[in-house]
Amino acid sequence: MALIEIEVEDVSQERLDKYIASKTNLSRSMVQKLAKQGRILLNNQKIKASELVNPGDIIKIDKPAPEKIKLTPETLDLDIIYEDRYLLVINKPQGMVVHPSKGHVSGTLVHGLLNHCQDLSGIGGQIRPGIVHRLDKDTSGLLLVAKDDLTHQKLGLALEKHEIQRIYVALVKGRWDLKTGTISAPIARHPKKRTCMAVVPNGRKAITHFQVLHLFDNCSFVRLQLETGRTHQIRVHLAYVGHPVLGDAVYNNDSDETDKLLLHAAKLKFIHPISGENMCFVAKLPLIFRKRLKELY
Repeated sequence: MALIEIEVEDVSQERLDKYIASKTNLSRSMVQKLAKQGRILLNNQKIKASELVNPGDIIKIDKPAPEKIKLTPETLDLDIIYEDRYLLVINKPQGMVVHPSKGHVSGTLVHGLLNHCQDLSGIGGQIRPGIVHRLDKDTSGLLLVAKDDLTHQKLGLALEKHEIQRIYVALVKGRWDLKTGTISAPIARHPKKRTCMAVVPNGRKAITHFQVLHLFDNCSFVRLQLETGRTHQIRVHLAYVGHPVLGDAVYNNDSDETDKLLLHAAKLKFIHPISGENMCFVAKLPLIFRKRLKELY
């Protein structure tokens, strides 16, 4: 366990969970969990995560030790779009975490893959076997998985050379009057909110191409293509240009945490690293996305 102590200096009347999340690497949901467990004190008093903090307040957090992750195969309902002896293409559902991490020690895509496959590449490390690239927990859609190290190496190189086409669709806030364009803005860890990413001058190169497919009264349906693959890239870039993804509780200030993220990895196109065959896969929109579009039309 580790004791974290914070003195409030820069805000007034801000929720405790929001403030702690901005100052530490703890998510708001984790802060809420710790508060319920009595592990967070405000001025030496146990409180709720919704308590408001003010300058001069002292916050003490009894942070538990990191959970040890043990990978055990689990029987999960995986939507496998394609599979051969070298790789798989998975249609990941919204809400499924790709690989184990703090707070997600079971039920991840990796747990399901270990049950489905006898072999997965080891390049991604002990907790990321086979994972060539990731999708956020609340982003649905297509994901590449390698079964051996050679396939993984070749797919990784293809990603670096921008030879794997990844197409997303999203519903975003506001009417986006531009028809097509490119967002080129460097991304790195947020200087204050350590669980978030942000556009910062000294960040890593990040490029997203966009096309507006349809305009509605208060939102737009857009097609997005990644040239680079930074953490949260699409969500950060769209928020940066004033059109955050609907349902994004992290980067869209108008979204409620109960809203669903309307971002979907719809198309994956690449050359098979072993056979040289042109591969192209499309995953239809998840039900919640289709319902929202039907309402808008």
